[in-house]
Amino acid sequence: MSMSQSIRKPGIVRLAIIGTGGMAKRHAERFNAIKGCRIVAACDIDAARAQAFADKFGIPQAFGDTAEMFRRVEIDAVSIVTPDAFHLPVSLQCLKAGKHVLCEKPLALNAKDAAKMVAAAKKAAVVNMVNFSYRDWPCIQAAALAVKRGDIGEVRHVEASYLQAWLVSKVWGDWRTNPTWLWRLSSAHGSMGALGDVGVHIIDYATFPAGPIREVYCRLKTFPKAPGDRIGDYQLDANDSATLNVEFSNGALGVIHTTRWAPGHANRLALKICGTLGTLDLDSERATDTYRICRGRDLDTGEWRDIRCKPVPDNYTRFITAIRSGRDGEPDFARGAEVQRVLDAAFASAAKHAPVRL
Repeated sequence: MSMSQSIRKPGIVRLAIIGTGGMAKRHAERFNAIKGCRIVAACDIDAARAQAFADKFGIPQAFGDTAEMFRRVEIDAVSIVTPDAFHLPVSLQCLKAGKHVLCEKPLALNAKDAAKMVAAAKKAAVVNMVNFSYRDWPCIQAAALAVKRGDIGEVRHVEASYLQAWLVSKVWGDWRTNPTWLWRLSSAHGSMGALGDVGVHIIDYATFPAGPIREVYCRLKTFPKAPGDRIGDYQLDANDSATLNVEFSNGALGVIHTTRWAPGHANRLALKICGTLGTLDLDSERATDTYRICRGRDLDTGEWRDIRCKPVPDNYTRFITAIRSGRDGEPDFARGAEVQRVLDAAFASAAKHAPVRL
């Protein structure tokens, strides 16, 4: 999808951040560091929180209502950092107003809503991106190019994992007393569990280089964590672990899994892509600017070589660059919807204990 030439390409991109919770801090820091971008407003349903956020990051105006913000401030683009359930309505409102949109992951709560967002973005002819943040790592960008070049031949097998330890450690703080983490364990508070929260990342991470998935067989598990599986207002019923057996459109088989029960792994993404000519190996605990490869003469000895990867712009920079250049950004809403279809299929598979074809 190419953007309409009628969309103005500003010299300075005037940006608003919508949703001023924990993750918004990162958005403000990143956008403030980009030449050619100016954060002109912050918005949150909690107006006081929006004002405090604006004061902290030197943002000139704060609002409790998006429509009012659009009436009172000249804005080119928005960064949506709301809870997941608001991604659809807020994105549609912004797209209808002709704003370029960067939306946090997951793009929507389900594939049907994601498709609505894709259609609205296409109609608006604006830059639309979803913040799959691990696309910022040089290793995954270089690995995708290596697979596309044919460095490892035809893909045959994929192994991908996203491991976190915060249910068995205090590496990120004490989840038992912190709403920042407790809501992620409660479906009533909008959580889709480990699969929806971080599984969305590892699905994108694996399929970006390896290609789309055509069938998934998923199992989900929620483990006891507190008496009565409840802490205060939080019913701890969201999944903690997910395993996906998948078949890719190219015929390759793979295993994708994620859990919050992984002592010793604060936040580890790992990926192996095995092909007819070699294997690529990525491990974030080893490095995010390097991957290993075994191919050619090394196949007979099992030796691995480290490949240093060139730096790449992060999603925030790609978003602003796309707006200023008039070109589409990546990963776009269509990509977010593709990942959402895999998520939907995984939840459906887990519910009926059977494979689901996409």
